[in-house]
Amino acid sequence: MLEEVERWLRSRSWSAADRPLEQLLAAKRQTGRTVSVVLPALDEEATVGTIVATIRAELMTDAVPLVDELVVLDSGSTDRTAEVAAAAGAKVVHRDAVLPRIPAVPGKGEVLWRSLLATTGDIICFVDADLREFSAAFVSGIVGPLLTDPDLQFVKAMYDRPLETGGEGAGPGQGGRVTELVARPLLNLHWPQLAGFVQPLGGEYAARRALLERLPFPVGYGVELGLLVDALHTVGLDALAQVDVGVRKHRHQDGQALGRMAAAIYRTAQLRLARGHLVRPRLTQFDRAEAGFVPRTTDVDTEERPPMADIPEYAARRAA
Repeated sequence: MLEEVERWLRSRSWSAADRPLEQLLAAKRQTGRTVSVVLPALDEEATVGTIVATIRAELMTDAVPLVDELVVLDSGSTDRTAEVAAAAGAKVVHRDAVLPRIPAVPGKGEVLWRSLLATTGDIICFVDADLREFSAAFVSGIVGPLLTDPDLQFVKAMYDRPLETGGEGAGPGQGGRVTELVARPLLNLHWPQLAGFVQPLGGEYAARRALLERLPFPVGYGVELGLLVDALHTVGLDALAQVDVGVRKHRHQDGQALGRMAAAIYRTAQLRLARGHLVRPRLTQFDRAEAGFVPRTTDVDTEERPPMADIPEYAARRAA
């Protein structure tokens, strides 16, 4: 590990308990910064309501007004995600209602990009909507450093990711398979300054709007790696940090979904290394059928949204 990274780990890695809520509220009053929490959601009716209710009950009260805005960005759910989220107290916005002149494409990054236009906070905190046993520390922990340290721009959560399959390989540290097999090797080889991030692909992170609006957003699974790499190049390592929030439990993807995720992440890295084009942006996988293995080919996400600051509607809102 680089000496620079070892120093960064000592000075830019914390626990959520290091900054009590009283300290965060005092810093928020002093700076006047506002906080928006965004939950990108696609068919998450089983979990989104509990997450919303926890944030409202613990971080959006008269006694603890840490979060100013809580938005669920619905990415085209076919279940009761929107209804459940609204009943729990979130503002629900459909992906297609944001910037309708640009047709939406499927993908998590697409929703995160559009959320910049659907929110108003100075600090934006992203939280995946499939978390179970959710703790409000996922929000307060990663927002805290941005409220208390003006030099910080981007903070990621770190946590244990248990793989709860009950089979071989299950255990407290066996989740995050794409991280270990794809993202971590890529970062260590090509962006060694980022080797200290425990969960580089984690969906829980917070950043200043002034940074996010300057970054391109990969529309699909590559968004977390893309934002992390681009944040490094834009503001430098010392403006990035991570906070331990405990344990993250969520729905795990099957092997083929992980393959598609890995391909999109590799593509995101490749574009940032060469700013070129993939020779063949498609991925072939195999399904077992009665007659043998059947190939199934899907497109790898090859589109990125430009920095939101370049979008006229966003610039007009900021100027108003």
